[in-house]
Amino acid sequence: MIKESISRVLSEQVNEEYYSAYLYLAMSAYADRSGFKGAAHWLFVQAREETAHANHLYQYILERGAAPSLTDIKASQLSFESITAVFEKVLAHERHVSELLNRIAALALDENDHAAYTFIQWYVNEQVEEEANADEILTQAKAMRNDAALLYQLDAQLAKRKFIDPFPEKD
Repeated sequence: MIKESISRVLSEQVNEEYYSAYLYLAMSAYADRSGFKGAAHWLFVQAREETAHANHLYQYILERGAAPSLTDIKASQLSFESITAVFEKVLAHERHVSELLNRIAALALDENDHAAYTFIQWYVNEQVEEEANADEILTQAKAMRNDAALLYQLDAQLAKRKFIDPFPEKD
């Protein structure tokens, strides 16, 4: 049985992951409406990943004998100044998620819950890639200085992203 303190922070993370999905869906809609179909696709794939993360965390809490505590998901930002501003928000958000996951890892160690610590390490390591990807896209977008032709080249690259389920169901 999982300790209440661990169950609580994992449940909070489930809600954060669902919020992340909402945020990325809102960003995807903005990008689509702004003519950046590739960025819209990239952000939609990101939303799908966040939903997969939330579901995986939810299932882990159940497997450990607790009931996930689900709360309201706050509304996400719906409009942005530019596609560059979108990716500034992506990077800031991914850094925020990294902080939350590091807090869970520290609590798991404090509570001597090595199973939870091992479980959350996948997420901690995944955040390194998430932050690096967001930083790379933002760096490129900033270097393009609102040059539409260059931004549309970046947009074409973002359109190539494929969704890979991080937690495929086992047969």
